[in-house]
Amino acid sequence: MRAALLQLTSSDQPEENLEAVLALVDQAVAGGADLVLTPEVTNCVSASRKHQHEVLKSENDDIVLAGLRNAARTKRISIVVGSLAVKTDDPDGRFANRCFVIGSDGTIRARYDKIHMFDVQISDSETYRESDGFRPGGHAVTVDVAGATLGLSICYDIRFAALYRALAKAGAQVLTVPAAFSPVTGAAHWHSLLRARAIETGCYVLAPAQTGAHPHSLGRERSTYGHSLAVSPWGDIIADAGTVTGVTFVDLDLSEVEQARRRVPALDHDRPFVVS
Repeated sequence: MRAALLQLTSSDQPEENLEAVLALVDQAVAGGADLVLTPEVTNCVSASRKHQHEVLKSENDDIVLAGLRNAARTKRISIVVGSLAVKTDDPDGRFANRCFVIGSDGTIRARYDKIHMFDVQISDSETYRESDGFRPGGHAVTVDVAGATLGLSICYDIRFAALYRALAKAGAQVLTVPAAFSPVTGAAHWHSLLRARAIETGCYVLAPAQTGAHPHSLGRERSTYGHSLAVSPWGDIIADAGTVTGVTFVDLDLSEVEQARRRVPALDHDRPFVVS
């Protein structure tokens, strides 16, 4: 299976972002990809709740989702839309940070709402309160697409190893980690966390990322780390996109999943214990 990781610098304007992502989808198809993966918040990167309320739509009305469903259908490829920020019916008005897996017929094969909210204070000048604007999901999700079983996650989820162990035990061969990682925590932890999740589970890890300084019309500037990564089931980094936008191709041999798990069958070695 050939996967294509798209690295974007999404703005806060969904129309612009759809144009940019469709151009990279064309490059991915020309390069022979069976599976295309986009980063977190592909449709809108914004630190302004006011602007988000103005431009974000419900799932049924989101133009980026509609455009990618059409691209999957016409080009006969599968697409993991890393996430879209979409409006919900929640009484408090919070959005969902939702991953969509689109089959090669254009149908939505799976949805996953980000479970772990990025509520952190990295420094005196860099604070995030994702839960103020987004409500967390509560369901882990696997899906069969493009000949593989995927386990879905989003960005900050990567710090919660139990989620990935559960996905692997549920049959996942490939873990997807679309992200819009902070440059500070990215430089410190991104590569190590992704390698650790691959090593612990014997899965491939595919992590398409946002990168650079994001154009914005309202709110404070947002920058992201980049470095879309692909990691083998043995923990080797097999692709790193650096910090430029574009398409990174990686060929997956799913027999390496079984080989890694035979060599170190840690998924079969759980033992009950108590903490005292």
